[in-house]
Amino acid sequence: MPARTPRSSAPARSSTPARSSARRSANHHGIHLLRSAAAVRGLVESAGLGPDSLVLDLGAGPGTLTAPLARTGARVLAIERDPGFLTRLERRFGDHPNVRVVAGDLVKVPLPRRPFQVVASIPYDLSTLLLRRLLPDANGDASSLAAADLVVEWGFAQRVSRALPRDLETARWGATYELGVIRRVRAAAFAPAPSVDSAHLRVRPRPGLAGRRVRLVLYAMLAEAYRWPDQPARTVVAGVAGRSAARRILGDAGLERGVRAGAVPVDGWAGLARSALDLSRQGR
Repeated sequence: MPARTPRSSAPARSSTPARSSARRSANHHGIHLLRSAAAVRGLVESAGLGPDSLVLDLGAGPGTLTAPLARTGARVLAIERDPGFLTRLERRFGDHPNVRVVAGDLVKVPLPRRPFQVVASIPYDLSTLLLRRLLPDANGDASSLAAADLVVEWGFAQRVSRALPRDLETARWGATYELGVIRRVRAAAFAPAPSVDSAHLRVRPRPGLAGRRVRLVLYAMLAEAYRWPDQPARTVVAGVAGRSAARRILGDAGLERGVRAGAVPVDGWAGLARSALDLSRQGR
């Protein structure tokens, strides 16, 4: 695994040779193992899993998240590429009927076609690649992600959860999914402690954006808004819905007529896209 990589790990309560050896190996590769029971509990409780759920533990490590996820009754896919961790996972969960250990890279392993959730402590340097896999792309194509609760680097969580993101890609993510920081996960929650804190990032779909058509309307608006952020938002909406419809859509949204496109938060664009599509369906 790459350097400075947060991972899940059971809390070390003794200095047995096996545990000491595992920690030395992890440290050699720069892996920081999540060992906070409170952080693990917060992730699992936030996910709200049940017997009908399918959940992916990406980068499962020795299975600290895998175990409490399995206790919810959900079907768990514990995905890991490190041979040592895979051996431990197979030994620990080989007889569990609702846990399947999968050897694979979390940014390459095929994702389920049925709705699934993700609960994981993921490598800092793979956070962007993972969200690109899980969230819709610029063409509106999406995975079957129903929800995610992730431990990511604190600064990354702050960037992707802004109401006014700095870049178009992050704006697409935030307009389609609610990205919120639930809590700070201190560096001391890992062994060894990384140089920065992490965050519990909660990812949930925004209502009314499940269809590809509405996402394409939304992304067309966002692309125009980020190309010329100083233009009026009504101009952006008019390009999709027409001038008369744009006035009504902005009025219904409670936005001032002259509001700048760059001043509209991502959830505002989501609402504008839904309204534009609704009016087009009504033939107005």
